[in-house]
Amino acid sequence: MRLSRPGLSLALVLVAVFGVCMPVGAGAAQIAKINARFTPERLGHATTLSLGFKLVTPDRQGPAALSAMQLAYPANLGLATSGLGLASCSLSELEAMGGEGCPANSRMGYGSAVVELALDVETVKEQISLQVFAGPSPDGYLHVLVYASGVYPVYAQVVLSGVLLRGRLSIVVPPIPSFPEAPDISMTQMQLTLGGDLTYYERVGGKLVAYHPAGVGLPSRCPSGGFPFGATFAFLGGGQASAHTAVPCPQGS
Repeated sequence: MRLSRPGLSLALVLVAVFGVCMPVGAGAAQIAKINARFTPERLGHATTLSLGFKLVTPDRQGPAALSAMQLAYPANLGLATSGLGLASCSLSELEAMGGEGCPANSRMGYGSAVVELALDVETVKEQISLQVFAGPSPDGYLHVLVYASGVYPVYAQVVLSGVLLRGRLSIVVPPIPSFPEAPDISMTQMQLTLGGDLTYYERVGGKLVAYHPAGVGLPSRCPSGGFPFGATFAFLGGGQASAHTAVPCPQGS
């Protein structure tokens, strides 16, 4: 079973975490936590960006289904000019062959997520793998496709999509069905790495030569208070949650 829905991409991993909760659904409350990390932390150089989020329902109700997310990042962070995603992978290629069917130069990163299914007797959790690819960009913006692969409770390969704007990543998360007559799957955690151990190819003298793309460009100056990140989450049935964090300036900067 393969599901293709407009949806996600981004969102986030390790470092100091700050969260703000807002009401979700009937009497429920959702707490959002986000974090970010650069590896290595060298101003003015290329780096790998790790991003992550975690959503928690503190009153023991079932997790609310995430429907949309917007991530704010420093506008001078070189995401759109990172040298990642030089080729594009189409939705049909992902649906037909999975990540192996995409061009090597379209691969932008990787990650994992946790999904939850609230049943009468327990909440079932599963960790799923993620692969991030550049998708077709008809409007001049960098579009991303996240290929999510799970076995239980979601036995499916789901393609999520998002668009990267200057200083903002906009995401729509569609309902993820589970069993007949059971509630939809809720995505409660995600970790993504953009860049890292990737191999690209370029043609030199008629031959394909492998190389490692540089990755995200870290600005040469660190703002006071560090590099700020923020996120706003919306849930099915109403309700929102927001969170903020900052990556501290490297020592000696």
